[in-house]
Amino acid sequence: MLASLAGATRSPKPLPVPTRVGGFDGEAGFWRCVQDNDITAVLDATHPFAERITRRTARLCAERGMPYLRLDRPAWQPQPEDRWVMIQSEDQAAAHVGAGQVVFLATGRQTLERFAGLAVAQVIARVVDPPQSPFPFAGGRFEVGRPPFDVASEVALFQRLKVDWLVVKNAGGSGGWAKLEAARALGLPVLMLERPARPEAPVVETVAAALGWVRAL
Repeated sequence: MLASLAGATRSPKPLPVPTRVGGFDGEAGFWRCVQDNDITAVLDATHPFAERITRRTARLCAERGMPYLRLDRPAWQPQPEDRWVMIQSEDQAAAHVGAGQVVFLATGRQTLERFAGLAVAQVIARVVDPPQSPFPFAGGRFEVGRPPFDVASEVALFQRLKVDWLVVKNAGGSGGWAKLEAARALGLPVLMLERPARPEAPVVETVAAALGWVRAL
C-alpha cells in the first residue's frame, strides 16, 4: 500500500501507511511509481475539485485495465435557513458581490487568481500555510488558519472581519461544515461553487465502501 499526497500543504498530517508527496512528473512518472511500488489497484481519494488529477488517473487506469475506484464524499445540501447562491465557476462570483463588500474566500489558495473579478470588493482568503507570495489581485489579503474549526470560532471570525459574503467550494464532508453553520447562524449569504463534472468511472461515497472494494480485489 502506498499513499500519495499532492504536496499542496506544507505540513500534512502523517498517515499510518507509507506516503509519497508531490507530483509524478507526467504519465510516465505515474507508471514508474506504480511499477516501483508493485501497485495493482488505484483508490482515488483526491479532493472533489481536483478535476485534472482525477480525469488523468481514471483515464490511465482504464487504458491499462488497472482497477480504479473513486471515493467521492457526498456534496453538501442546503438547509431551510441557508442562503446559498449556486455558481458553476469562480468568475461568476463577481456578479453577486457589490463594491466594497467584504468577501471571505474559503476556497484554497491555488485558484485565487480566478476570483480576480472580485477586486472591487474587500477579499479575505483563508489559507493553511503562511503565504510566500503577495495576494494575486488588489483589494485582497490572507487570513492564516489551520483546521479543524468549530462553529463558535467561525462565527467570531466572521463577525470580527465584518464578512458580507462567504465563498465556498462544495467539497462535502464534515471538516468544512462549521463555516456553513456559522453563516447560517449569522444569516450570511454563501456563494457555493458547484463541483466539476466527473469522468465515467466506479465511485463510492464512504470509506467503508472503499475498503470493501479493496478487500474484494
